[in-house]
Amino acid sequence: MKIAVLTKAIPSYESSIRIDSSSTWIDESVVNFVVNESDSYALEEALQIKEKLDNGSEVVVVTMGSQDNTSKVLKDGLAKGADRAIFIQNEDSNTDPLSISKLFSQNLKDENFDLIFSGLQSDDLGSGQTGVLIGELLGMSTATLGIETDIQDGEIKIKRELESGWFQWVTLPFPASVSIQSGINEPRYPSLKGIMGAKRKELKVVDGQLSDSPKQNFINLFVPKTEKATEKIEGDVDGIVAKLMDILKNKLRVIS
Repeated sequence: MKIAVLTKAIPSYESSIRIDSSSTWIDESVVNFVVNESDSYALEEALQIKEKLDNGSEVVVVTMGSQDNTSKVLKDGLAKGADRAIFIQNEDSNTDPLSISKLFSQNLKDENFDLIFSGLQSDDLGSGQTGVLIGELLGMSTATLGIETDIQDGEIKIKRELESGWFQWVTLPFPASVSIQSGINEPRYPSLKGIMGAKRKELKVVDGQLSDSPKQNFINLFVPKTEKATEKIEGDVDGIVAKLMDILKNKLRVIS
């Protein structure tokens, strides 16, 4: 079984976010980058499958971005138990899910993975489209919102989380691309042995430049301003109620 796990470096919640001079992206020089949360669950699920099968399976951690931002993500994945890593080097602040998926697909198609796991969505952009798009581009069966997996007779069964407390089991043939939901397992911590061993594992670096223009771009990025304002409503009871209803419906939009 050959499993790829897509991981992403995102700004930590403790970082002070500033907008760069172009007003289209954040100033990455003052941001501490960490592993995207749901990607950690995807990696743990892949490692558990490898350990259960115990038949020479391989887990490959894959990430894309700049060297400065993604080095921690790669080291974390290798230290936890991934066998090798693929780094798709791309210095652009690209936010187009289709373009990102094309870059991943172009650099993964020759690897012939049986499974590609990705986190359900990134905590910074939250598009939640990469896993499905890669599956389509590589001709793989796909599933999202996976909260349990089971490998059986050359297929993978996925328990999917639906709305209102409902769940669904689906069976996918290999190769398959699956988006993993946070909470599916308990991600492990890197051991000292794993951290030391990560230095000796293979890291393949490939060029990941876009061949065409992205279909989606940020036009303007800004930090919301915190403002306080007090509005005093006066009049008789009927007038006050009517004014409150207007605010709740048309300004705050908390009722319809």
